[in-house]
Amino acid sequence: MANEQTGPDANSAILLNAAQILEAVNGAELLFTPLSAAARQGFVLAATDSRNVTPGSLFVPLVGTMQDGHRYIAEASDAGASVVFVEKSRARENAAQLKALYKKNGTLFFAVDHTLYAFQEAAAFYAAQFPSLCKIGVTGSSGKTTVKEMLAAIFSVRGETVKNEGNLNSETGLPLSVFNIRARHRFGVFEMGMNRRNEIRELAGILRPSLALITNIGTAHVGILGSRREIAEEKKNIFFYFDGSCTGFVPASDDFASLLADIPAGKIVFYGSRQKKLAVDPDGASGISETEDFGLSGFRIRYENEDIFLRLPGFYNLRNAVGALAVARFAGFSPAEIKAGLESVSNLPGRTEILKIGGKQRPLTVIKDCYNANPDSMQHALEFAAGLQTEGRLVLVLGSMLELGSVSREAHKDAVERALLSGADALFLFGDDMHQAWERVPFDAKSEAASRNLRVFLPETVEVLGDELNAFLQRGDLVLLKGSRAMALERVLPLLGGGEFFVPEDAHA
Repeated sequence: MANEQTGPDANSAILLNAAQILEAVNGAELLFTPLSAAARQGFVLAATDSRNVTPGSLFVPLVGTMQDGHRYIAEASDAGASVVFVEKSRARENAAQLKALYKKNGTLFFAVDHTLYAFQEAAAFYAAQFPSLCKIGVTGSSGKTTVKEMLAAIFSVRGETVKNEGNLNSETGLPLSVFNIRARHRFGVFEMGMNRRNEIRELAGILRPSLALITNIGTAHVGILGSRREIAEEKKNIFFYFDGSCTGFVPASDDFASLLADIPAGKIVFYGSRQKKLAVDPDGASGISETEDFGLSGFRIRYENEDIFLRLPGFYNLRNAVGALAVARFAGFSPAEIKAGLESVSNLPGRTEILKIGGKQRPLTVIKDCYNANPDSMQHALEFAAGLQTEGRLVLVLGSMLELGSVSREAHKDAVERALLSGADALFLFGDDMHQAWERVPFDAKSEAASRNLRVFLPETVEVLGDELNAFLQRGDLVLLKGSRAMALERVLPLLGGGEFFVPEDAHA
């Protein structure tokens, strides 16, 4: 992997100029001025929200079911947008207004067939300007943000690395992230999410990764694609643009491992154990000879001659680490480099985040896992919480799981029944889906839970949830908050009183 990076200079202001935009975007037309007069004008950053436009920006007005970004073109131009994409039909309808903005602000307008696809084509053209950048893609039903952070941490030990910030992994988020690539970067790690069919193929076409990893095939978005097999087919598209020099990484224990590995070009590496209850292949081919679980404080991983302390708890995070380690091992990173990278990773906000709240009078431990939820991640969270040793009681606060489509009814019932068998002392169900699931739980299961003194609460509002939790919780209790992002279960934390702080990072030592 070369130290020198070709492509736009790190200090260059212009990411793409007008001539390059016309080359990149199929069917684009520069309006109101000849190319000879504007060929070297361009943009220095990109925005899809007019409120984020600053001088020199490319503004891409997106068209959705509820909003049309074309309404904000004048606002973007006045804010300093140097380049704006406009769909051709809107360009014809608003030609006089656009021409006036060009004369007033000097904004270059490009008429395109479809603003989103034009944005993606421009981003793909830009990414291609960096042929020596090692591009790594990550997708999967869950864990992709965590694996992306792990890989970025490892690769940054050796050289400057660019990645998606936050969760910018969508049809618009990935292009925005790609425009952060600069000549100084040696590595780029980008996650790819999906909300519709064929989206992963589009995103892979933008990045063209040479290394790509799939974390797992679960039930996230099953309501959109219909089945786990369809999800697997979609996630597999991260390998769609592979050539003979590319390598993909597939979890060995996944039900669809064989399907994912069946690609026309490139190489597939299986990582982890073929047994679902093991993270590491027992034969030691991965270089990992031993793991030790420290509960809320994470894991020790014995890799080659190094003890790596992973501060992320939960068996699923151990699996994530094994995947990241497999990519880094293949890329030639030393055990010391992998150790330095993985040990720098801490919990991401809302993803198995361990908090202490309540102050000295009623200290509580909270597992804050409310960034997202689907049947697989709900099962993982319940298994993790149930396996922990605590000085107090186990309290489960479960919010509805959204976007499950036809499987939602059964998935929520299954989650509630699993919670009843988890050994918890109390179960707080929040959201219509969870309440309806409780009504469908068989009478025998409810009676058996009641015989174990399991308390079940069905609060209608966050305020009631807070009141009921405050009345129930005692010193030393462990609380799991798990639900979809839209449920925003973290809203209950301030209602429980006291400040919150992270568990010390060296708690495993």
